[in-house]
Amino acid sequence: MNGILYLEDGRKYEGTAFGAVGTFVGEIVFNTSMTGYQEILTDPSYAGQIITMTYPLIGNYGVSSLFQESRGIFAKGFVVKSLCMEPSNWTNEKDLDQYLKEQGVIGLSGIDTRSITREIRDKGAMKALITSENLTDEELKDILENTEVDTKVVKAVSRKEIEYIYGPGKTVAVLDYGIKNNILENLKARGCNLKVYPYNTTAEEILKDNPDGIFLSNGPGDPEEVPEAIETVRELIGKKPIFGICLGHQIIALAIGAKTYKLKYGHRGGNHGVYDIDRDRAYITSQNHGYAVQDESLEGKGMVITHRNLNDNTVEGMRHETLPLFSVQFHPEGAPGPEDSEYLFDKFIALMNE
Repeated sequence: MNGILYLEDGRKYEGTAFGAVGTFVGEIVFNTSMTGYQEILTDPSYAGQIITMTYPLIGNYGVSSLFQESRGIFAKGFVVKSLCMEPSNWTNEKDLDQYLKEQGVIGLSGIDTRSITREIRDKGAMKALITSENLTDEELKDILENTEVDTKVVKAVSRKEIEYIYGPGKTVAVLDYGIKNNILENLKARGCNLKVYPYNTTAEEILKDNPDGIFLSNGPGDPEEVPEAIETVRELIGKKPIFGICLGHQIIALAIGAKTYKLKYGHRGGNHGVYDIDRDRAYITSQNHGYAVQDESLEGKGMVITHRNLNDNTVEGMRHETLPLFSVQFHPEGAPGPEDSEYLFDKFIALMNE
């Protein structure tokens, strides 16, 4: 079945459609990871986006329930160079084509993903249309121009009800903005007793349960589009130890009065270098975000920058001068490099023990 990817700037790519059928519109982004396509697809932070994989060989080890990062796929589409239809791995349960069909997500193969990546790097992340239908250029343009990409997507990916994950250690209130399962696994591995709340839970309700610490998760979209979460965190700061990752990091910045901004094409992949200023060492990190914290806006807010991106010097981590409050933009649970950054979870446990 033929398929089309049509970009906002008028570029058109034709390939072979797989997965679900139909026409979908989202923000086109690229990911530079060589493995982990299932974890990428099921990361809720990709809600509303069409993912382009820069690594050319995708699907060769299939799909397994062991590697789900959430309850399903929230992305709008998946673009690859070469799709493997006969995967081989002892964990394999189904191929990628079958999985995307079940999830109602369209894929496109046989595409020059290097060209798409260059286009995004030159012009920035943009709106795009992906379809398995036989549409004319005029129809493609009309649908794209008249379909808005939703940036208020946290509500769609967050849990709707409180979930308990019992453990013998410290009680952690987890605010779910689109949390990845591996983050919960890292907290569970440290014995934490978890209570996972919907994104719009009030500070009053959380403090009533008297947790030992508060964790703010990753999630999709523009952090400024989640005002209820910003207000909740503003009321929680100083009351309990707080650790934020990705969107949680950005929400902390907004809660203390700093600012965030949209990156030209974001950081997405498992090979991003980050310098830890406190430890004086560099780490290879896993990242997935399209927004960042504005350096200058942190001045006078009591925050110290602890991590910098080695590619563009953006803020990758911060901590408060006196309060038990810290956050990072990258994903320490992603474990992509030779020196993983899971020590940040241990730092959180230490703060609660203090």
